[in-house]
Amino acid sequence: MDIRELDRRAVQASVEVVAEVRPGDLERPTPCAGWTLADLLAHMTAQHLGFAAAAEGRGADPDAWRERPGPDPVWAYASAAERVTAAFAAEGVLDRGFVLPELAVDAPFPAVHAIGFHFIDYLVHGWDIARTLGIAYDPDPDLAEAAWPIALAVPDGEYRESPGAAFAPSLPAAPEASRFDQILAHLGRTPVHGLTRPSP
Repeated sequence: MDIRELDRRAVQASVEVVAEVRPGDLERPTPCAGWTLADLLAHMTAQHLGFAAAAEGRGADPDAWRERPGPDPVWAYASAAERVTAAFAAEGVLDRGFVLPELAVDAPFPAVHAIGFHFIDYLVHGWDIARTLGIAYDPDPDLAEAAWPIALAVPDGEYRESPGAAFAPSLPAAPEASRFDQILAHLGRTPVHGLTRPSP
Protein backbone atom coordinates (compact mmCIF):
# COMPACT_ATOMS: atom_id res chain seq x y z
CA MET A 1 0.00 0.00 0.00
CA ASP A 2 1.10 3.57 -0.68
CA ILE A 3 2.96 4.90 2.37
CA ARG A 4 1.00 8.13 2.02
CA GLU A 5 -2.30 6.33 2.56
CA LEU A 6 -0.91 4.49 5.59
CA ASP A 7 0.31 7.79 6.98
CA ARG A 8 -3.01 9.50 6.28
CA ARG A 9 -4.87 6.85 8.24
CA ALA A 10 -2.44 7.02 11.17
CA VAL A 11 -2.68 10.81 11.24
CA GLN A 12 -6.48 10.71 11.06
CA ALA A 13 -6.56 8.29 13.98
CA SER A 14 -4.39 10.70 15.96
CA VAL A 15 -6.72 13.59 15.10
CA GLU A 16 -9.66 11.61 16.46
CA VAL A 17 -7.81 10.94 19.72
CA VAL A 18 -6.64 14.55 20.07
CA ALA A 19 -10.26 15.68 19.62
CA GLU A 20 -10.92 14.11 23.04
CA VAL A 21 -8.49 16.50 24.77
CA ARG A 22 -10.06 19.01 27.14
CA PRO A 23 -8.34 22.12 28.59
CA GLY A 24 -8.00 20.42 31.97
CA ASP A 25 -6.00 17.61 30.36
CA LEU A 26 -3.15 19.76 29.05
CA GLU A 27 -0.95 19.56 32.13
CA ARG A 28 -1.18 15.78 32.43
CA PRO A 29 2.14 13.91 32.16
CA THR A 30 2.58 11.78 29.06
CA PRO A 31 4.58 8.62 28.27
CA CYS A 32 7.18 10.99 26.73
CA ALA A 33 9.46 11.66 29.71
CA GLY A 34 9.26 15.23 30.99
CA TRP A 35 6.52 16.28 28.59
CA THR A 36 3.01 17.37 29.50
CA LEU A 37 0.17 16.80 27.08
CA ALA A 38 0.47 20.46 26.04
CA ASP A 39 4.17 19.89 25.26
CA LEU A 40 3.44 16.77 23.24
CA LEU A 41 0.69 18.43 21.23
CA ALA A 42 2.93 21.40 20.46
CA HIS A 43 5.67 19.03 19.28
CA MET A 44 3.32 16.94 17.16
CA THR A 45 1.80 20.05 15.57
CA ALA A 46 5.21 21.51 14.77
CA GLN A 47 6.39 18.23 13.25
CA HIS A 48 3.38 18.09 10.96
CA LEU A 49 4.18 21.59 9.73
CA GLY A 50 7.87 20.77 9.37
CA PHE A 51 7.20 17.63 7.36
CA ALA A 52 4.74 19.55 5.19
CA ALA A 53 7.47 22.11 4.49
CA ALA A 54 9.92 19.30 3.71
CA ALA A 55 7.46 17.83 1.21
CA GLU A 56 7.27 21.27 -0.40
CA GLY A 57 11.07 21.61 -0.60
CA ARG A 58 11.43 23.93 2.41
CA GLY A 59 12.59 21.48 5.06
CA ALA A 60 15.95 23.20 5.54
CA ASP A 61 14.24 26.31 6.95
CA PRO A 62 14.45 26.07 10.79
CA ASP A 63 11.39 28.28 11.12
CA ALA A 64 9.30 25.59 9.40
CA TRP A 65 9.84 23.31 12.40
CA ARG A 66 9.27 25.92 15.13
CA GLU A 67 6.62 25.34 17.77
CA ARG A 68 3.91 28.01 17.72
CA PRO A 69 1.84 27.90 20.92
CA GLY A 70 -1.72 29.11 20.46
CA PRO A 71 -4.98 29.37 22.37
CA ASP A 72 -6.55 26.21 20.89
CA PRO A 73 -4.03 23.35 20.61
CA VAL A 74 -6.66 20.85 19.47
CA TRP A 75 -7.69 23.04 16.53
CA ALA A 76 -4.03 23.79 15.74
CA TYR A 77 -3.24 20.09 15.69
CA ALA A 78 -6.13 19.21 13.39
CA SER A 79 -5.19 22.06 11.05
CA ALA A 80 -1.54 20.97 10.90
CA ALA A 81 -2.59 17.36 10.30
CA GLU A 82 -4.72 18.45 7.35
CA ARG A 83 -1.83 20.45 5.94
CA VAL A 84 0.73 17.64 6.12
CA THR A 85 -1.70 15.14 4.62
CA ALA A 86 -2.32 17.50 1.70
CA ALA A 87 1.41 18.12 1.24
CA PHE A 88 2.13 14.40 1.10
CA ALA A 89 -0.70 13.88 -1.40
CA ALA A 90 0.67 16.47 -3.85
CA GLU A 91 1.52 15.28 -7.33
CA GLY A 92 5.15 14.20 -7.71
CA VAL A 93 5.93 14.25 -3.99
CA LEU A 94 7.30 10.69 -4.01
CA ASP A 95 9.98 11.80 -6.47
CA ARG A 96 11.33 14.46 -4.09
CA GLY A 97 13.94 14.39 -1.37
CA PHE A 98 12.95 15.58 2.09
CA VAL A 99 15.39 17.62 4.18
CA LEU A 100 14.85 16.66 7.84
CA PRO A 101 17.20 18.78 9.98
CA GLU A 102 16.30 17.02 13.22
CA LEU A 103 18.02 13.89 11.96
CA ALA A 104 21.24 15.88 11.57
CA VAL A 105 21.80 14.66 8.03
CA ASP A 106 22.50 17.15 5.24
CA ALA A 107 21.44 14.91 2.37
CA PRO A 108 17.73 14.74 1.59
CA PHE A 109 15.87 11.55 2.46
CA PRO A 110 13.88 9.72 -0.21
CA ALA A 111 10.24 10.67 0.19
CA VAL A 112 9.08 7.13 0.94
CA HIS A 113 11.54 6.86 3.84
CA ALA A 114 10.72 10.32 5.18
CA ILE A 115 6.98 9.67 5.10
CA GLY A 116 7.69 6.32 6.76
CA PHE A 117 9.39 8.16 9.63
CA HIS A 118 6.33 10.38 9.96
CA PHE A 119 4.00 7.36 9.83
CA ILE A 120 5.68 5.46 12.68
CA ASP A 121 5.99 8.62 14.75
CA TYR A 122 2.29 9.43 14.56
CA LEU A 123 1.12 5.87 14.97
CA VAL A 124 2.97 5.79 18.30
CA HIS A 125 2.20 9.38 19.32
CA GLY A 126 -1.49 8.62 18.84
CA TRP A 127 -1.03 5.96 21.51
CA ASP A 128 0.84 8.46 23.71
CA ILE A 129 -2.14 10.83 23.60
CA ALA A 130 -4.64 8.04 24.25
CA ARG A 131 -2.57 6.67 27.12
CA THR A 132 -2.42 10.14 28.67
CA LEU A 133 -6.19 10.47 28.42
CA GLY A 134 -6.84 6.90 29.54
CA ILE A 135 -8.81 5.97 26.43
CA ALA A 136 -8.54 3.06 24.02
CA TYR A 137 -6.33 3.24 20.95
CA ASP A 138 -6.14 0.21 18.71
CA PRO A 139 -4.80 0.85 15.20
CA ASP A 140 -5.98 -1.37 12.38
CA PRO A 141 -3.86 -4.55 12.14
CA ASP A 142 -2.65 -3.70 8.63
CA LEU A 143 -1.25 -0.38 9.92
CA ALA A 144 0.66 -2.20 12.65
CA GLU A 145 2.01 -4.77 10.18
CA ALA A 146 3.15 -2.04 7.80
CA ALA A 147 4.77 -0.13 10.68
CA TRP A 148 6.64 -3.12 12.12
CA PRO A 149 9.63 -3.14 9.71
CA ILE A 150 9.91 0.65 10.07
CA ALA A 151 9.96 0.32 13.85
CA LEU A 152 12.64 -2.37 13.65
CA ALA A 153 14.78 -0.02 11.56
CA VAL A 154 14.84 2.58 14.37
CA PRO A 155 18.24 2.10 16.04
CA ASP A 156 18.29 1.19 19.70
CA GLY A 157 21.05 2.18 22.11
CA GLU A 158 22.24 4.89 24.45
CA TYR A 159 21.13 7.75 22.20
CA ARG A 160 17.55 6.93 23.15
CA GLU A 161 18.37 7.96 26.72
CA SER A 162 19.30 11.49 25.61
CA PRO A 163 16.97 14.39 26.48
CA GLY A 164 14.45 14.91 23.69
CA ALA A 165 14.97 11.48 22.11
CA ALA A 166 11.90 10.45 20.15
CA PHE A 167 11.86 6.96 21.62
CA ALA A 168 13.00 5.46 24.91
CA PRO A 169 15.21 2.34 24.98
CA SER A 170 13.42 -0.79 23.82
CA LEU A 171 11.62 -3.03 26.28
CA PRO A 172 10.87 -6.75 26.12
CA ALA A 173 7.47 -7.63 24.68
CA ALA A 174 5.24 -10.30 26.18
CA PRO A 175 5.11 -13.55 24.16
CA GLU A 176 1.42 -13.04 23.45
CA ALA A 177 1.82 -9.37 22.49
CA SER A 178 0.01 -8.07 19.44
CA ARG A 179 2.02 -6.59 16.62
CA PHE A 180 1.19 -3.07 17.78
CA ASP A 181 2.20 -3.90 21.35
CA GLN A 182 5.49 -5.25 19.96
CA ILE A 183 6.01 -1.92 18.21
CA LEU A 184 5.30 -0.02 21.42
CA ALA A 185 7.75 -2.15 23.39
CA HIS A 186 10.45 -1.84 20.72
CA LEU A 187 10.06 1.93 20.85
CA GLY A 188 10.23 2.10 24.64
CA ARG A 189 6.56 2.16 25.57
CA THR A 190 4.80 -0.17 28.01
CA PRO A 191 1.47 -1.31 26.54
CA VAL A 192 -1.47 -0.84 28.92
CA HIS A 193 -4.93 -2.28 28.43
CA GLY A 194 -8.28 -1.73 30.08
CA LEU A 195 -7.70 2.00 30.45
CA THR A 196 -10.13 4.31 32.18
CA ARG A 197 -10.00 8.04 31.55
CA PRO A 198 -8.56 9.71 34.66
CA SER A 199 -10.61 12.31 36.50
CA PRO A 200 -9.91 15.97 35.60
